[in-house]
Amino acid sequence: MDGIIIVNKPKGWTSFDVVAKIRNLTRVKKVGHSGTLDPMATGVLPVFLGKATKSIQYFLNGDKGYNGEMVLGVRTDTGDAEGKIQTSNLQPQNKLQIPISKSQIEAIFTKYTGEIEQVPPMYSAVKIKGKKLYELARQGIEVKRQPRKINIYELRLTQNETPLATANRFMFSVLCSKGTYIRQLVMDIGDELGCGAHLCALERFYAHPFHVSQALDMETIVTLAKADILSTVILSPEEILDIKGQGG
Repeated sequence: MDGIIIVNKPKGWTSFDVVAKIRNLTRVKKVGHSGTLDPMATGVLPVFLGKATKSIQYFLNGDKGYNGEMVLGVRTDTGDAEGKIQTSNLQPQNKLQIPISKSQIEAIFTKYTGEIEQVPPMYSAVKIKGKKLYELARQGIEVKRQPRKINIYELRLTQNETPLATANRFMFSVLCSKGTYIRQLVMDIGDELGCGAHLCALERFYAHPFHVSQALDMETIVTLAKADILSTVILSPEEILDIKGQGG
């Protein structure tokens, strides 16, 4: 069995968990994916089977799209809800006093739109001197990281509450280049606001050229595999690459 399955990764699963499950369902030895999602995240995860794994390299550099939810006032060591709290500057939700307005947040979003430099978070797979950063972070070691150039094509709020601080959180959408860490983006924005922030939910709705509307949840994939009709939803990398070549 060769081809690509567009998976809607469930929350709590690692990308490796998804690959391992599909390997077990299909009995295909070579299975891989073209872009890791954190366990907390959901959304588009292209999984490649058999000979299609040779084409993964052509799908790694595409742009990405995310819907996220950010919590103001609480910073964590990982930048998401699964990390340990580092600071807590806002008061409980019903006693919030910090006058953070929608316009303030939108102004800061503007500063983070376009080509910017981003320092990778310590909890990431970036390697320094052969060691993955998250391995060092788990040992309590923090090292200096060099900033990397990324592109934020669009960054906007997707809700209308004003002031947003009354809810202590807000939802946003971002279109960006590969290598963008949304957790770090949220932490940087929170620091810019002066109250800290972390990411509490994330969905990747787009991983060029795939959209979440094409993605199948794991329950559906398991059902199709048991019915021996999983091959009906497998895409050909050659056809996809032709579409990309036409500007899709």
